[in-house]
Amino acid sequence: MDGAVVEVALTACLDDHRALYNAALEHRRTAHRTAGVTVRYGEQSADLKHIRADDADGQGRWSFSSQQATLRRLDTAFAAFFARLQAGRTPGYPRFKGKGRFDTVTWPKDGDGCRWDSQPEHPTATFVRLQGVGHVRVHQHRAVRGTVKTISVKYEGSRWYVILACDDVPAQTLPPAGAVVGLDMGVASRVTTSDGDHLDNPRHLAASADRLAVAQRDLARTKRGSNRRRKAVARVAALHGKVCRRRLDGAHKAALRLVRAYDIIAHEDLRIATMTRSASGTLEAPGRNVAQKSGLNRSILDAGWGVFLTILSHKAESAGRELIAVNPANTSRACARCGHCAKENRLTQAEFACTACGHTAHADVNAAINILRAGLALRDAAQAA
Repeated sequence: MDGAVVEVALTACLDDHRALYNAALEHRRTAHRTAGVTVRYGEQSADLKHIRADDADGQGRWSFSSQQATLRRLDTAFAAFFARLQAGRTPGYPRFKGKGRFDTVTWPKDGDGCRWDSQPEHPTATFVRLQGVGHVRVHQHRAVRGTVKTISVKYEGSRWYVILACDDVPAQTLPPAGAVVGLDMGVASRVTTSDGDHLDNPRHLAASADRLAVAQRDLARTKRGSNRRRKAVARVAALHGKVCRRRLDGAHKAALRLVRAYDIIAHEDLRIATMTRSASGTLEAPGRNVAQKSGLNRSILDAGWGVFLTILSHKAESAGRELIAVNPANTSRACARCGHCAKENRLTQAEFACTACGHTAHADVNAAINILRAGLALRDAAQAA
């Protein structure tokens, strides 16, 4: 198919699924507000056949299962909302999705409204067939392992991506390395190991801050709905996308290095959302050191701890390595030699000097050793149980 035709069809598909999501959200809101009735996924899924019949040239041209996946996405948002409400946290009611807030359409099963490698007679090119769109050529960057289960199409910046989820993916077990390690997450160094290695934190967001600031100022000066604004939005999105891809690439390389070198990896069980919570407070009880906390939050997020730990867990599982999450409490204050724990042990961000035995070390290395010992103790306790 012609590239321009594919672009129009994919955009229409995304827009119609976004409209379905918003209509389903409005349905739930109105039913609860006017009649106190809770509308669930099953009822909205049953209504789909009537919606498709009444709008054959719109909603009716797309895959029924992909539309069900969009309704499940809304149902998941409501489930998370009620879970936060019951836990006493800020609930955050599900929002309507604007044009830039809904970027993915999912087909839950290969062969149901979609087909991966839909034209095998073309050995030098890969195609995916999407109902209502047709055969779309894919620039496949690596071989697919396992059996394709779910196909998603995502619009990011000015590009379209196909994302595959596969079943029965063969594990790539690595031979034993004969070594164990503890990891301390940081900002100066993204990861410090108990062996004394420091994995750099490239600070990709900080490196692009000037260009992002210029692009965002240009965006703020544009008129809504104008061509200039669309181009400015695309520019900001492209810069953020580049930062994201660089962060992912660095996380993959660092995780692969660790998985190849160690059989057991102990790391901090971090609550990143809590750690990066704003310190601004309220009008009645304003926070303290708000600017400093904001800068620290930005540095933590730029380090990409969550992304790194997620990738590390995936690679460790595939390689047959063991990953152990450790409560990080006091690991930076306790002496790795004698066990004495006091805040006075941590002289500066990088220096550790035990006030009991005089042991000195790099503070992050000392913490990584404590994390390793705690992880091995947890492993021994689990095996003995």
